[in-house]
Amino acid sequence: MQPSRMPIETLKERMKGSWMAGDFGEIARFTATEAEAFVNRLPIQPGMQVLDVACGTGNLAVPAARKGAVVTGVDIAPNLIEQARARADQEGLKAEFREGDAEQLPFPDAQFDTVMSMFGAMFAPRPDLVASELVRVCRPGGLIAMANWTPEGFVGKSFALTSRYVPPPEGIPAPVLWGKEEVVRERLGKFNRQVETVRRKAKFEYPFDSKRVVEFFRRYFGPTQMAFSKLDDAGQSTLAKDLENLWTEYNEGSPHETIVSAEYLEVRVT
Repeated sequence: MQPSRMPIETLKERMKGSWMAGDFGEIARFTATEAEAFVNRLPIQPGMQVLDVACGTGNLAVPAARKGAVVTGVDIAPNLIEQARARADQEGLKAEFREGDAEQLPFPDAQFDTVMSMFGAMFAPRPDLVASELVRVCRPGGLIAMANWTPEGFVGKSFALTSRYVPPPEGIPAPVLWGKEEVVRERLGKFNRQVETVRRKAKFEYPFDSKRVVEFFRRYFGPTQMAFSKLDDAGQSTLAKDLENLWTEYNEGSPHETIVSAEYLEVRVT
């Protein structure tokens, strides 16, 4: 769906700036364990050509390269690409990282055996283009695998809360629609592909209380940082308190730590 008010080029630049803000590498550390588990569930073999779309700092790409795959990662944020490249180089892994857009992947048709994305491609503003690109670059008989936050889960509720203070651009489908089974089947099933889904939980574990968790995200998570920057002092204070209450409500740990299970939809398309 085309944005109704903001030119797509402007929107893309703002999204890029949002993901470059803060330091997403600090955020990604807390989902790295779940990312590795996600990769280990995929039938990746040595020598396979694997693409990680919206790869961030390499949470999927690095464990896939450890399995011997020939991995390529793309992301709109060059600073995240640099972090992913440094992680792979530190381990001596074979992986290439480049700046790229999930809506216009810079690869020929049918190049990859596995195309994967975890909490990444779901944020591109035009999901129909994303779906067609994922299918286009995947070889016949290959696998597309996604992990997408659900609307009903903790992260979906966190996005919804923030959107009440800072509404998203008009005309853009909510990213968490990628976490609805029926939407994913409509978007990817129309390409005559078999779509399978299962709901899973990612566990966030922070060694500090919910107030400090909110402060952590305000410092390191670009989208949160940008949302707060659009509010006055009173709005920032109220949003921070509401987010703190949400983390407290879902906390499975003690008052001095924060442990939250966040639901996501695992998607496999063959």
